[in-house]
Amino acid sequence: MLRIPVKEGENIDRALKRFKRKFVKTTIKNQLQTRKQFTKPSDERRAQIQKAQYVQGLRDQENV
Repeated sequence: MLRIPVKEGENIDRALKRFKRKFVKTTIKNQLQTRKQFTKPSDERRAQIQKAQYVQGLRDQENV
């Protein structure tokens, strides 16, 4: 559970901004998205390989 202590006299918008930043950094959002539906291990592996190929292609273009 995320806890954001609100300091005395602090603007609520500032506290919400800190909460959102902390929420994204803790990767809770990513965990919720992955748990929403089941993906087969073979599909996860295929996605990793495709991402690696894409990144490698970008690096190759950079070197040329």
